[in-house]
Amino acid sequence: MTLDRRDFLKTAAAGGALAGLGALAPSAARAAFTRSKCVKRLRILILGGTRFLGPHTVKYARARGHEVTLFNRGRSNPDLFQDMERLVGDRDGRLEALVGRDWDAVIDTCGYVPRIVTLSADLLRDHVKQYVFISSISVYGNFDEIGLNEDSAVGKLDDETIEDVTAETYGPLKALCEQAAEASMPGRVTNIRPGLIVGPLDRSDRFTYWPVRVSRGGEVLAPHAPGELTQMIDVRDQAEFIIDCIERNITGVFNTVSPPGEMTMGELLDTCRRVSGSDATFTWADQDFLAAREVQAWSDMPCWVPKSMEAGVGTVRADRALINGLTFRPMTETVRDTLDWWATLPETRTLNMNAGLTAEREREVLAAWHAR
Repeated sequence: MTLDRRDFLKTAAAGGALAGLGALAPSAARAAFTRSKCVKRLRILILGGTRFLGPHTVKYARARGHEVTLFNRGRSNPDLFQDMERLVGDRDGRLEALVGRDWDAVIDTCGYVPRIVTLSADLLRDHVKQYVFISSISVYGNFDEIGLNEDSAVGKLDDETIEDVTAETYGPLKALCEQAAEASMPGRVTNIRPGLIVGPLDRSDRFTYWPVRVSRGGEVLAPHAPGELTQMIDVRDQAEFIIDCIERNITGVFNTVSPPGEMTMGELLDTCRRVSGSDATFTWADQDFLAAREVQAWSDMPCWVPKSMEAGVGTVRADRALINGLTFRPMTETVRDTLDWWATLPETRTLNMNAGLTAEREREVLAAWHAR
């Protein structure tokens, strides 16, 4: 099997072949770093921890030899991690289970409102050394900017007391959450800004749609052009970076997305076809045609946002995280493992995906494209 550019970068990094490529060079050191358990066993508290990123983070932390405690309401996936300490409470006012306890670090996977983040950070600031907040690149205020980086301006709200999380308020609220954590624990916060997190256990199907659809074969409706840029991160790579930051006490703000220009929609779909072994062919319908037929970017055509809508999409910089050890597994591995996970789900879950087009809707749009 041939390697695409993304696979080569990962493979070469593990072998140390990228020593002369600047920001990517630390990948080799990190590959060696993660082979064995951490020398010092840490006590890690995770707020949330039972959905998508949480379980992968727990799994990696425990594989490294750390002691993990979960704090949540006990409603989502309550059967997970029966052999671990689990504290029951609510972020909004029911934090008693955390009182008087000490941990080396806390990972906040489910903070969306600054007031709530302040409650947990204020309570824990004298009882933890580091606060890791999972934010989002949605914090940035202007996605027309090419090469967004951690110093780019974040979005703002006219009324910062708003707590209704919508598509418009999500990013600015996340920015305020970052600021709330830093205000409570100055110099001890790691704000991590992923883009699209993908891989096994993802309930959104915003990436899973493509491996599943392509694996079925036949003519596949694809968005605009194969050269359209996209960025993402495998959930396990994100989990590993989180734990690495704790082990090495790395603080600051980090974008965690694949390097700009590394992946296109064409490469993504080709990888899905290669991994699944399907006979899929791709029909690239242009942006205007899709818009005229109300085929929405991102939701109906996952992983894609037209440059005419947000010119900076696909160009977000991740140099700072790369320098600090972030690496990416081959996309072939992400696609394969996503398909393997999908195959284990019940039919009640797989019959209707949460993103992408239904088979009937796709056929209608393809027929219109060929008849235009």
